[in-house]
Amino acid sequence: MPIAADPAASYGQPQTFLARLQQMPELKTAGLWPAQIKAIQNLEVSLKENRPRALIQMATGSGKTFTAINFIYRLIKFAGARRVLFLVDRGNLGRQTLKEFQQYVSPYNNFKFSEEYIVQHMTSNVFDTMARVSICTIQRLFSMLKGRELPEEMEDSIELGSLFKESEPIEYNPGFPIGSFDIIVTDECHRSIYNLWRQVLEYFDAYLIGLTATPSKQTFGFFNKNLVMEYGHPQAVADGVNVNYDVYRIKTAITEQGSAVEAGYYVDKRDRETREVRWEQLDDEVSYEAKQLDRDVVSVDQIRTVIRTFRDKLFTEIFPNRTEVPKTLIFAKDDSHAEDIVKIVREEFGKGNEFAQKITYRTTGAKPEDLIAAFRNSYFPRIAVTVDMIATGTDIKACECVFFMRSVKSRAYFEQMKGRGVRIINDNDLQAVTPDAVTKDHFVIVDALGVCEMDQTDSLPMERKKNVGFEKLLQAVAFGNAEIDVVSSVAARLARMEKKLTTDEQLQVSKLLGGKSLKDLTGDLVEALDPDKHLSHAQKSFGVSEPDDKQLRQMAAQVIGAAVKPLCNPELRELLFAIKKKNEQIIDTVSTDTLIFSGFSEEKARGVVESFEQFIEANKDEITALQVLYSKPFKQRLRFADVQDLAEKLVAQVEQLQIYQTHPQGWEKRVPDELWAAYQKLQAGKVRGAAANHILTDLVSLVRFAMHQESELVPFPEKVQVNFTAWIEQQQASGKSFTAEQRQWLEMIRDHIAANLQIETDDFDYAPFAQAGGIGRVWQVFGDDLNAILEELNQTLAA
Repeated sequence: MPIAADPAASYGQPQTFLARLQQMPELKTAGLWPAQIKAIQNLEVSLKENRPRALIQMATGSGKTFTAINFIYRLIKFAGARRVLFLVDRGNLGRQTLKEFQQYVSPYNNFKFSEEYIVQHMTSNVFDTMARVSICTIQRLFSMLKGRELPEEMEDSIELGSLFKESEPIEYNPGFPIGSFDIIVTDECHRSIYNLWRQVLEYFDAYLIGLTATPSKQTFGFFNKNLVMEYGHPQAVADGVNVNYDVYRIKTAITEQGSAVEAGYYVDKRDRETREVRWEQLDDEVSYEAKQLDRDVVSVDQIRTVIRTFRDKLFTEIFPNRTEVPKTLIFAKDDSHAEDIVKIVREEFGKGNEFAQKITYRTTGAKPEDLIAAFRNSYFPRIAVTVDMIATGTDIKACECVFFMRSVKSRAYFEQMKGRGVRIINDNDLQAVTPDAVTKDHFVIVDALGVCEMDQTDSLPMERKKNVGFEKLLQAVAFGNAEIDVVSSVAARLARMEKKLTTDEQLQVSKLLGGKSLKDLTGDLVEALDPDKHLSHAQKSFGVSEPDDKQLRQMAAQVIGAAVKPLCNPELRELLFAIKKKNEQIIDTVSTDTLIFSGFSEEKARGVVESFEQFIEANKDEITALQVLYSKPFKQRLRFADVQDLAEKLVAQVEQLQIYQTHPQGWEKRVPDELWAAYQKLQAGKVRGAAANHILTDLVSLVRFAMHQESELVPFPEKVQVNFTAWIEQQQASGKSFTAEQRQWLEMIRDHIAANLQIETDDFDYAPFAQAGGIGRVWQVFGDDLNAILEELNQTLAA
């Protein structure tokens, strides 16, 4: 797939993209993390091999966008890429990406990216053909390819794509030739490869590069399993690119069990949309479960008890010795819940409106992007409450506390939400917004629902279900979804709504429908779904008595499309949604909540440790590594292949072990980290090396500690080092001495055994031994003693 050279480019002679790739100058690494350098280099290798798709998986907060801007700049400047498309799936992410392009300074000439090349942020359906980089939401690009305007509220509705049972096909649009872009970079690609949006990615004849922190199995498949970079949160923490986190758990009685209000009490009943309140005496007892909280029933004291506990424990347990409330991001269930939380936060902390702010798509007054900027860069607000607007991608480096007051079922989404706290920040910038902070070396998750203890599932493309929200259904129809199931659902819900309309609401609807009633619209939708109508229209249009399936589908789409056209009016959709939301919430001001527990969570760690030890006991006679470690004295030497087999068996038991799986490929490398962290949480005084980046052989130390063969959990390489030091001292005591070169070889052998459990003569043909002379040189250095030394070290160091 060669790309035509840009004749205006100043680098070299006009050549094909592939040829110019081979001649690109060496990457200048100033300002780049090692992981970013590796990602760029690996991607360029993939492109040189002419592989059409590549996936970069980097932990949230490790600089995916900055990495992308670096390789985009190089591909434009040195490889002749004429035009690059950078796709995002939310409007605020597009604005954030534009700022990062504008701030990027070239290490090759000190020009800013936007000074050297035109960068367009597409906020309308106008495409600047002179731009070298176009930033666009995938929703807008879909609309442009279909020749439609994009309603403003859909700029942030990536979920719409999942409502299309059969993707509305994108046909060739002469206004957008398939060669319009040479490179397409799609951010948060784990969300944009399904259903409707996949067509957008595959429309253009371009190299496709995906960026994500949380790939699913489907993501790997879409990018042809060409994973050019895998860099997870543990590695990012070890490299100082991310900070780790602690979990602070708050449990209250009503949060766990719900409550009841006896008959006879007066309660408030509040309109969910307008928040107007009326007073009513209960004729019957109202009982509610925990899952109904903040949707059907608002327990004021439940929210207050959680917030008050947070306030009371903030400077004694959560952030001891601090006096300033750290930048805190609270995740609420919906917009109404967010309003309640903000009100109670202000009351409990005794602060004004600027102290706590709601930042959602329905924020009134200040623009959401202005509130995000203030939360990021200014002293106020200290606490931001959101639903999902800041859940992914948005960069808030000063955030030190992520507070969950809503549950999360998707593992990938949960990782993205946690990612709002992982970003590092230099001390001066942190202190500019939080004056009493010293340094950001961790963040705290305050978990008020047990979300960290729940078993999340992998994010899969959502299938259309009967419980899809009314607003999403209306948006899907306006976006061009004319599928019978979707339109039928809309018609059924409008029919139910029509029976509850007030006179004033009927007049409002009729005005927007040009004199028609909601009942008329519902009737038009139902009539448009009639197969006989599709048949008669097809017979007339095509002049045949028996239209084929293709003609029937075409006519059905045309008839249904005409019927749903009124719903393309955003004013009508907004009115219908407002009417639909006019169901009331009961405000429980009667029930008193009580605190059950507050403290840093150990439950998950205890479950991991107990499950791991049960696994060892259950498999001690089945898995070779466990057989060897259980036998005293050892009947055979433990091999690296045995440990690999043990790790694979553990991975197969991930759910039973309650270990938190963050990505599906190469996950056996993560097992020691997860187990080590669990033991550290429960037995900190007996665990060393908790912050280390653990390797597979650390499973040996973990198994021995779990079997109580050793009283202290020490990384396997440290254990090998202790044994090596003892062996050297033993050799010296017996009159044996080693030259400097012999000592260098012995240390390389020690490190190899630490990582691989043993060494054989064949290993000297590989790094790092080969660089020092390989098998030939080691024989010269040790002579006939070599085999005896290797045998002794294999037996002694791994003991």
